[in-house]
Amino acid sequence: MRHILKLHRDLDAKSLPQADHDYTIETFNPAIHKQQWLDLNNLVFSHHPDQGNWAMQDLDNRMAEPWFDEKGFFLATENGAIEGFVWTKIHQDLINQDPVGELYVVGTHPDHAGKGIARALSVKAINYLVNKGLKHAILYVDADNEKGLKLYGSLGFN
Repeated sequence: MRHILKLHRDLDAKSLPQADHDYTIETFNPAIHKQQWLDLNNLVFSHHPDQGNWAMQDLDNRMAEPWFDEKGFFLATENGAIEGFVWTKIHQDLINQDPVGELYVVGTHPDHAGKGIARALSVKAINYLVNKGLKHAILYVDADNEKGLKLYGSLGFN
């Protein structure tokens, strides 16, 4: 049975320092990134019941959601190829709560794992949420995702 954890992190008013890296971090541009991102997403999450095996319509449906903002969808690229991504979501419609930022989905191409891409992108996403004035962030992760849990714990999620 699948066990999903919901992790939380307070966002203070200061940004996290960005580590040095050898790739470019840019924002998602649907006109040029959709198919390449979709292919990478399906590779990274090939065995994931919710995030894998998406069709273009799945991506288009999420992009049509009121929470979608391409400025909060970050890509790590090298020579035009997407090596990793983090997609944020801001929950504005919570009752009796301030808006909450979410690291919605984080992925790294298997050939580029262990290079700090997910960390750099997650820091970029957290800083984006801080700069939006949010006080809290969340993410969901499978309980058996040891690498993800280690990364998120090191970024202050618990």
